[in-house]
Amino acid sequence: MEFDTDIAIIGGGLNGTTLALALAQAGQRVTLIDAQLAALREDPEFDGRSYALALTSTRLLDAVGVWDGVAENAQPMLEIKVTDGRAGDGPSPMFMHFDHAEIEEGPMGFMVEDRYLRQALQAAVSGTDAITVLDGETVVAQEARMNGVTLTLGSGETLQARLAVGADGRNTGTGERAGIKRIGWAYGQTALVCAIEHSLPHHGVAHQFFMPPGPLAILPLTGNRSSIVWSETDAAAKAIHALSDDAYLDVLRPRFGSFLGDFKLAGKRYTYPLGLSLAHDMVAPRVALVGDAAHGVHPIAGQGLNAGLRDIAALAEVIADAARRGEDVGSDAALARYQEWRRFDNTTLALATDSFNRLFSNDNPLIRMARDIGMAAVTALPGLRRGFIREAAGLTGDLPRLMQGKPL
Repeated sequence: MEFDTDIAIIGGGLNGTTLALALAQAGQRVTLIDAQLAALREDPEFDGRSYALALTSTRLLDAVGVWDGVAENAQPMLEIKVTDGRAGDGPSPMFMHFDHAEIEEGPMGFMVEDRYLRQALQAAVSGTDAITVLDGETVVAQEARMNGVTLTLGSGETLQARLAVGADGRNTGTGERAGIKRIGWAYGQTALVCAIEHSLPHHGVAHQFFMPPGPLAILPLTGNRSSIVWSETDAAAKAIHALSDDAYLDVLRPRFGSFLGDFKLAGKRYTYPLGLSLAHDMVAPRVALVGDAAHGVHPIAGQGLNAGLRDIAALAEVIADAARRGEDVGSDAALARYQEWRRFDNTTLALATDSFNRLFSNDNPLIRMARDIGMAAVTALPGLRRGFIREAAGLTGDLPRLMQGKPL
């Protein structure tokens, strides 16, 4: 089989571009196929979207050469406060509190605006000779063969690769064409997402306020700004999103409180439905899935992108090691090692976020009492508290080399 490229990545978002850079460093020729045009991906305007990157995720971004272009616009998360209550009543006196000073590695993570991360990744990809980008292009068919995969593009062209990687989100065409089944369900919740500018400083503290309809996350951005991810029932979210900006803020204020002073919108408003979506398998013959294509979870712990980046670090390491041994990088044996490494962790994360959301998104008084006592106990026990802090920083489990700050 004559190969046009070693690895074809379908999807040019954050996961796809990061994987392309990691694989290029491992000596692979990569073709990145994205339906979106480059001009849209490189838009410098702030649109309100931001990400909570665990400390180990920033190590990966540093290893692929993009963190230096992002760091000056990244806000360290120095503390996390988790509370429970109702809108307008204020939080329960029992809460969880995590401080980065309890670990030696530094901040638990950083908040980064989508525009800065996206631009840094696009610039790095453009400057890497081993990566070919096909903009405004789609994959309409794929066929796995004994030693490679043939992709048919929307333009009618075909592409021969050793391995195809689906980084194309929850509705992954790559996984569907490979016959990979999914399990999942909707939560009946919708996330309202925006950024706000407030009059008082946040001091690098991230807040998670659990209310019966769903959680409200207040995540610190640079300056006196914060990112808001606010979950409501589907019907309530639809009604709230339809309001004017001023009316929208009036609904948010009793949920938000006054601890950051007065605030106003800073950027656009978004909504997206919440649910669980988990692929039965992360691999098929000549195909691997990463990120949301493999596992879409509730944003309750802000771990969706971090889990995807851990997939990427693991897959890049498996491929780099296989290539060094002279193995076929798209072989069943190589892909089995990737799946064995990541599937258990991803399934555990999906079930944990699902259970956590069900536990906190209700108003049963007995359950409220039990969870408040549980949060207070975590805060009171240093060993348990430190374990949660290390988990938030991404420092637990079998870390790929790129997430340990080591080269491939």
